[in-house]
Amino acid sequence: QVQLVESGGGVVQAGGSLRLSCAASGYTFSSYAMGWFRLAPVKEREFVATINWSGYESYYADSVKGRFTISRDNAKNTVYLLMNNLKPEDAAVYYCAGKYGSSSVRAGEYDFWGQGTQVTVSS
Repeated sequence: QVQLVESGGGVVQAGGSLRLSCAASGYTFSSYAMGWFRLAPVKEREFVATINWSGYESYYADSVKGRFTISRDNAKNTVYLLMNNLKPEDAAVYYCAGKYGSSSVRAGEYDFWGQGTQVTVSS
């Protein structure tokens, strides 16, 4: 059974940092690209970052570029999202997702999704 379990969300002041983790199980993690997306109230789901199977290629939304870093540890079947200099507009539920093959910014191309973790940024 495929599972993606996010953790690390919480409440942080603007300018602060959080590191999200997503632990995967039930499939060959190293064969899948991984992505992070977020959903805020009254907004559509938004692409945040993606990383290829090896971890050597990553891509970010313009809104988080330079502040967020995606990484993965295939030995631990875990993908991370380090978020620095958080802004109130970063507040959302963050979801990790897995996609067989190459990375993508399109949510519809992902095969598996986690349940999400809430990030709240106070100003």
